[in-house]
Amino acid sequence: MNDLGFPILTALIGTPIVGALLVLCTPSSRPEMARAVGYMASAATLGLAAWLLWEFDTAFGGFQFVEANRWFDALGVGYIVGVDGFSIFMVAVTALLFPIGLLASSTIEHRVKAYTFWFLLLEGAILGIFLSLDLIAFFVFWEAMLVPMYFLIAGWGSANRVYASMKFFIYTAAGSAFLLASILVLGFLHQADTGNLTFDYRVLVAWNGLAGSTAAWLFLGFMAAFAIKAPLFPFHTWLPDVHTEAPTAGSVVLAGVILKMGAYGFMRFSFELFPQASVDFAPLILTLAVIGIVYGSVVAAMQRDAKRVIAFSSVAHMGFILLGIFSITVFGLDGATFTMISHPLTTGALFLVIGMLYERRHTRQIDAFGGIWRSAPVLTGFFLAAMFAGIGVPGFSGFIGEFLSVLGAFVSHRWWAVVATTGVVLAAVYMLWMFQRVFTGKAEGENVTVADVTIREVVVVAPLLLLSLFIGLFPQPVLDRIEPTAKRVVANFERKTDYVRPGPDRIPTKAEREAEREAEAEAEHDGETTEPTK
Repeated sequence: MNDLGFPILTALIGTPIVGALLVLCTPSSRPEMARAVGYMASAATLGLAAWLLWEFDTAFGGFQFVEANRWFDALGVGYIVGVDGFSIFMVAVTALLFPIGLLASSTIEHRVKAYTFWFLLLEGAILGIFLSLDLIAFFVFWEAMLVPMYFLIAGWGSANRVYASMKFFIYTAAGSAFLLASILVLGFLHQADTGNLTFDYRVLVAWNGLAGSTAAWLFLGFMAAFAIKAPLFPFHTWLPDVHTEAPTAGSVVLAGVILKMGAYGFMRFSFELFPQASVDFAPLILTLAVIGIVYGSVVAAMQRDAKRVIAFSSVAHMGFILLGIFSITVFGLDGATFTMISHPLTTGALFLVIGMLYERRHTRQIDAFGGIWRSAPVLTGFFLAAMFAGIGVPGFSGFIGEFLSVLGAFVSHRWWAVVATTGVVLAAVYMLWMFQRVFTGKAEGENVTVADVTIREVVVVAPLLLLSLFIGLFPQPVLDRIEPTAKRVVANFERKTDYVRPGPDRIPTKAEREAEREAEAEAEHDGETTEPTK
């Protein structure tokens, strides 16, 4: 579908990787050359993503621009990539955040070549995760992402960066072990049933040979990796430390796309490979999501480090995303995907502003600030706009995503949605409290002379806020690309499970269709036995 005569998805993955290799060829004594190569590679990737978004067919809910090539035939592994309504915007957001992250990192002066290399390599791995349709290739990219992120935190993070990077590595590696084991079991079970060893996601989705208990165990194996990355409560404990110690651009990427990998994994793989298990475990995950919303909001209000406030707010926002996903409604999936687009824009802007404050005052302690608005009014305005967007003020993108997620959950799981709405109120409380302490009041000491934003900083932050405002005011172009895929996924649940879509437009469930066929067969049999003889 959508044959451009050009392997655009491979180009998206390959461009930052090639850029990283070119960075290695630059002399270490010329960091400006490494930066220039990084800017060009990330800008070219952004251009490809924009082209992909423009050519995407809004009327088709399946995979588009599919590329399939053999890799290891004997192992059933292939290089298969494709994009649909769930992944198209994750690709676009990834391509947007990385050039912004590189530009925000221009204040880094030591080992610029290595920093740019790892940053571009990270971009290529993340794009591979969102585009892969072969489970082994997906796992390879999933693991490949871990290495550059580890080195970025360990090499350019804050004081406790070694501890934070090790914690990130151990948590992710532990979840990945369960993921790999589940992928292999799934492939071998398919081979035992059909005689064909394959890890092609499309083939495995069409296969209906899994027993209910087996599907449940495999769902839990996939969940171990996705819940850690999401991060779903109580698997979130690595996030605040990593966010706090990561460099500013690392926090932007971490909040913007790495956290979304877990939610994307649930939507892409868990839902369609194990639909009945997804229905059965939905109440559990909804409960954990709601706990995460309330817990993340309460703990955020107790923090004294500005970066940790934003980190715990991400736990709450991811709870809203998982709430929408496991509502298993079109509204909920629309809202979850929309929030996965909105959250990188708003939280990314917040992390950038906090990073700018840290560069000026060399502290993130909220008590050390006060009265910043007097000397830095534009910086204050940036934070205020990002804060309003993040807490879901109407007009910004955060409102659309959270509204649809809660609406979808309210239709199918009402009490979970009611409790989740308290997170909206709590978010306003802790964000307004931080704004008041940092930016208002009387400026004293070094706060009197805090410099306002530079042109570079305006270029870094303004696009994120303007884009959040634009899709908040005009959400339909985004929803037009998400909804066909959401409808396809929900229809798949109705065909393969006992799930009943709320509302009058549902289609018969699997059990209802089987009962209908049995009734028709019985009626035909009765008609044959009562036919009069001549």
